[in-house]
Amino acid sequence: MPKPVVASYCTTFLKPEMLHIFRQITGLQEFDTFVIAKSRQCEDRFPMDDLELLPKAKSNFARRFWLKYIRREPPIVYRGEYRMLERILKARRADLIHVYFGHTGVHLLPFIEHWPGPAVVSFHGMDVQPRENQPGYVDKLKQLLKTVPLVLVRSESLRERLLALGCPADKIRINRTGIPFEKFPVAERGFPERGDWRIVQACRLIEKKGLDTALRAFAEFQGDYPGAEFTIAGEGPIENDLRAQAKGLGIAGSVRFAGFLSEEELRRLYHESHLFVHPSQLTADQNQEGIPNSMLEAMATGLPVVATLHGGIPEAVENGRTGLLTEERDVGGLLASLRALARDKQRWEVMGREAAESVREHFGQPAQIARLEGFYREAIERHGA
Repeated sequence: MPKPVVASYCTTFLKPEMLHIFRQITGLQEFDTFVIAKSRQCEDRFPMDDLELLPKAKSNFARRFWLKYIRREPPIVYRGEYRMLERILKARRADLIHVYFGHTGVHLLPFIEHWPGPAVVSFHGMDVQPRENQPGYVDKLKQLLKTVPLVLVRSESLRERLLALGCPADKIRINRTGIPFEKFPVAERGFPERGDWRIVQACRLIEKKGLDTALRAFAEFQGDYPGAEFTIAGEGPIENDLRAQAKGLGIAGSVRFAGFLSEEELRRLYHESHLFVHPSQLTADQNQEGIPNSMLEAMATGLPVVATLHGGIPEAVENGRTGLLTEERDVGGLLASLRALARDKQRWEVMGREAAESVREHFGQPAQIARLEGFYREAIERHGA
């Protein structure tokens, strides 16, 4: 008997920071899948042979004018994407479409409402923003939540955001990130008795990651431990601002901007480090974290976490057991957490060991893939009913 087929829709397949999505798509066992995308990036990092790249619709000025200005159809219709999607899903006999990111689901809403098959939409963090610069966006988002049989979220905190938008509670399912632990084994690392602490943060360089708070706390920490170094792994639009901040704080020589690292390079960096920091914060436009993938990978190698009470972080880090959590934007609190671990060898060792055990208990890739496929089956059944 052939496996059921899920079409995985990603507008861009895939941006560098979307490794977790690649792992999920390629990890499916009981479903066959193919990808639908409008554009492709990072082919060497994310190889995918079975990909339907949506072509640009052939221009027909008269038809486009009629659909856009007379019929007042949405962009997905007058740009031709609706018809292309319809043809692909029919030809591939898709049983389900999984749309990655809520804002993409809003774009596809006219199609989702009329396609005879079921769709699920997954929310990852930034896609719960209200987007006040787009009139009518929130109303469309609410309609999307009513239309699909199931909604997937990365964390309980995102679940609460969707409940506030009116999403029925019985539709929401927690879709955790799955970590391949064979790629992030526990490291045998020693306590830096001479104070040469190696601290790491790995993330996209954007405001919600709290990198400015991390730099300010590290500047104070280095006053206690002059041999300490802070490595920031990742790329993003605020890198120049962060470099300028490090220079202004007088720590530029001890802060390394490593850029985007491969999985192997990141594993090596974690193994060479002693602490993982991630002081995430809610931004003015309501951008928030789900559960940071890099944090889970770091924990898997036995790194204690120093982070904030933000988004889904407390769902993965047990304060006082697998890491230390403070309020957002609290430089003093973050510094106190760093100092607490740096001054207590036994606590640092136990916390690292507990972090590795905890993440293996709750975020294993095979278990999370099995849960996802169970959600797929449930969505198909609910839609049929």
